[in-house]
Amino acid sequence: MNKPGSSEGRSASELIEQRIAELGDWRGETLSRMRGLIREADPDVVEEWKWGGTPVWSHDGIICTGETYKSTVKLTFARGASVDDPAGVFNASLEGNTRRALDLHEGEAVDADAFRALIRAAVALNVSSRKAKPRRAE
Repeated sequence: MNKPGSSEGRSASELIEQRIAELGDWRGETLSRMRGLIREADPDVVEEWKWGGTPVWSHDGIICTGETYKSTVKLTFARGASVDDPAGVFNASLEGNTRRALDLHEGEAVDADAFRALIRAAVALNVSSRKAKPRRAE
C-alpha cells in the first residue's frame, strides 16, 4: 500500500510535477520555469528523483539539482566550478572547488539565454569527461 506522497511506481517527471504543484506559490512557478529552460537547453536531459525528494537533471552525469527552501529556489550544479560562466549566472556557493549554485528569490528573474548556455556547458563538460575515461573490458 502506498503512503500519501509515496513515490512508488511514479516516474521522476511525475514526482517533479507533483512537487511543483504542492509548492503552489512563486517557488513552484520558478522551479517550473527553470525546468523548462533546462529541457529547452538539453532535449536529451534525464529527470531523476534522488535523496528522498530532490529533483535532479542529468546527462552523462548530474547537471544540477533543484531544491526549494522557504525563501529560495536553489539550482546547484554538481561540477559548476569547472563550467564556464561568462554571464555570471552563478551567485551562490562560489567559494567551493566543485559545485556552484544559482539562488533565486521571489520576484527575481534569470537571463534565460545565459542559463540555457550554462546548461549546455555543463552537459558538454559531462560528455567530454565521460568520453575521456577509458572503458573497462567486459
